[in-house]
Amino acid sequence: MPATPDPAGITASEGLVRGLLFFGGFLLLILAERWRPRRGRHHPLDRRRRWTTNLGLAVIDTLVLRLVLPAAAVGAALSFEAHGLGVFPMLGLPLWAAGVIGFLVLDLSIWAQHVAMHRVPLLWRLHRIHHLDTALDTTTALRFHPAEILLSAGWKILVILMLGIPAAAVLVFEAALSLAALFNHADLDLGRADRPLSRLIATPDWHRIHHSTVPTETNSNYAFLLTLWDRLSGTACLAPSAGHDTMTIGLQDELDGQASLPALLTLPFRRKGSESSDRFA
Repeated sequence: MPATPDPAGITASEGLVRGLLFFGGFLLLILAERWRPRRGRHHPLDRRRRWTTNLGLAVIDTLVLRLVLPAAAVGAALSFEAHGLGVFPMLGLPLWAAGVIGFLVLDLSIWAQHVAMHRVPLLWRLHRIHHLDTALDTTTALRFHPAEILLSAGWKILVILMLGIPAAAVLVFEAALSLAALFNHADLDLGRADRPLSRLIATPDWHRIHHSTVPTETNSNYAFLLTLWDRLSGTACLAPSAGHDTMTIGLQDELDGQASLPALLTLPFRRKGSESSDRFA
């Protein structure tokens, strides 16, 4: 079987580009959190214990994803693009239009997936691991169960294949989504810039509300990148009822922030633990 054409070298450069952006962004945000902390001024973040768990999950997630879906989203896009498959090529859309629309549709699909992770009880069993973190910083963006990571990758690939989204647009979206998730989970004080910036993208103050223990606030601000979808759907919340400095973050149950890495990995399969916080779903 002939190799899939890749004239732009996207496949070869994907890992390098995303890796450099991710680690560069991660390090910059960690430093920024120390320089201008938001809640860290008043609340200990307990970095040593939480970071061990959150970074451990990130390593496991990466290994599982590479093992099960080695080509992932960009590889799938390249394959369909080479054969002209998908709705966009069938409609004869210019490459730039397919890229812009594809980027927006991918962001909308991730927003819709996030809503589903909260509202479908079976999916909430996986996603609640993310909300069990009782503090919020850059590493919380890495705190996901590997099964949720696989579901998310599969959902993105399905959208990409149906529409025939150009591989270059997929690569840009994947990099933007990774950086946005790190940014909006950061314990970072943007001052007066946060509110106007949140009219376009999810900022730390915007996304922090989503991690509130108040159910109506937990079920709001689902955006990882563009806040447009929350505003259009009526799920936007502009401020937490208790204020950013005094609000309580994370699920308050038998595991909460003390959960070990093995406990988090097995949590979705333990009936009692999964049902205790279904009030958020």
